[in-house]
Amino acid sequence: METKILHNMINILTLTMLVLLVSLSQAKTSKHSLKHLRIDLMHIDSKGNFSRSELLQRMTRRSHQRMIHLSRKTNNLRQHDSKQATGAQTDAYLGSGEFVMDIAIGTPSKSFPAIIDTGSDLVWTQCKPCKRCFKQSTSIFDPSKSSTYKKLPCTAKLCKALPTQKCGKRNASCEYLYGYADQSFTVGNLASETFTLGSQSVKNIAFGCGNNNTDGFDKSSGLVGLGREPLSLISQLGFKKFSYCFASLNLEKHSPMFFGSLAHLNASAAAGPTQTTPLVKNPIYPSFYYLSLLGVTIGSTKLNIPSSTFALNKTDGTGGMIIDSGTTFTYLEAVAYNAAKKAFISQMKIPVADGSDIGFDVCFKPPKSASLDLPKFILHFDGADLDLPESNYIFHDSDTGLLCLTITASAGISILGNMQQQNFFIKYDLGKNKLSFIPTQCDKL
Repeated sequence: METKILHNMINILTLTMLVLLVSLSQAKTSKHSLKHLRIDLMHIDSKGNFSRSELLQRMTRRSHQRMIHLSRKTNNLRQHDSKQATGAQTDAYLGSGEFVMDIAIGTPSKSFPAIIDTGSDLVWTQCKPCKRCFKQSTSIFDPSKSSTYKKLPCTAKLCKALPTQKCGKRNASCEYLYGYADQSFTVGNLASETFTLGSQSVKNIAFGCGNNNTDGFDKSSGLVGLGREPLSLISQLGFKKFSYCFASLNLEKHSPMFFGSLAHLNASAAAGPTQTTPLVKNPIYPSFYYLSLLGVTIGSTKLNIPSSTFALNKTDGTGGMIIDSGTTFTYLEAVAYNAAKKAFISQMKIPVADGSDIGFDVCFKPPKSASLDLPKFILHFDGADLDLPESNYIFHDSDTGLLCLTITASAGISILGNMQQQNFFIKYDLGKNKLSFIPTQCDKL
């Protein structure tokens, strides 16, 4: 009799364990069940009705601000090492992104525009009740109106991934402060929600529900971090590959972004060969996507630049080059830029014009009658050469008639900006730590 009871208890226990394991398995994979995803991006100024000159000035201002803050961040170890009461600093400058995606949050879902950022991780939006919120084009998300909103406890794994967090009563909530390189921040609760991305809904996405947010997001409600750490959207979705293709600077055109199995480009859409270079990890600033830039060619001349100029110092995190979605222009470390500037001016063979009013260091006033052959601008990476189309490094300002170089100088860190990425299909393979680029007509995808 006792043997039979024991046997029944073992069977019940085994069945219970099996049910529990299945439930845990389903819970674990529920938000990773997507195989692919496409989202169309719009430029942040797409609905601003700006003239080309105004657009250029806005882009230049945002790009320079972001470069300055990123340079300060990656060259300031004391700022990195100290997580003071005012909040830890992440690797991005708040509000200076260039491309926006629409995300829908909650049940029923409410749509919000959010800036994409490959230089940070947290996904967040403004939430009611607001202690301090900036103006946004849509109504602010109200978690009390959603049946799927859940605050995450302080014991949650993703709560521990935050640079700064505070536990609520009985560890029932995870209160975050997420600061950026310019001292901007968002404060609120880390929560779980159903997100609708494109046409597909995904449960249990961790995001920041921000009740106290500084100004800085123009035409947006928050930010979608696409960095390399656990809190980012790409990490939470479980995709090992994503890609984007930024269309030429035409504000009416969408720029597609792909995740998972859609992150590959069909050969028929390629306008040139695929080139691949390693993605490098910086242990001090792990969110960023670093590349190994080795040299620069202007025209047919490969410049004599010391190999140490672009080197990443993995001990203190300084130097190197990042590829960034939120910086408009490309910035080269000063030694390299000065060499490139000198060679470019020499090969243009026309006088340099003052472009300071429109924010550029190197501009030219071309003759009206003569055609002009521009020298090539090639960036040499480890295993790949990025031969830039003329429109990716020269901007024609129709108001002044100037031709301006959209590559300029930085201090310490170099940045591959989104203008130089235009009409290239850029694929990130996080499983193999490789980045590929393919010349492509992005608005045709």
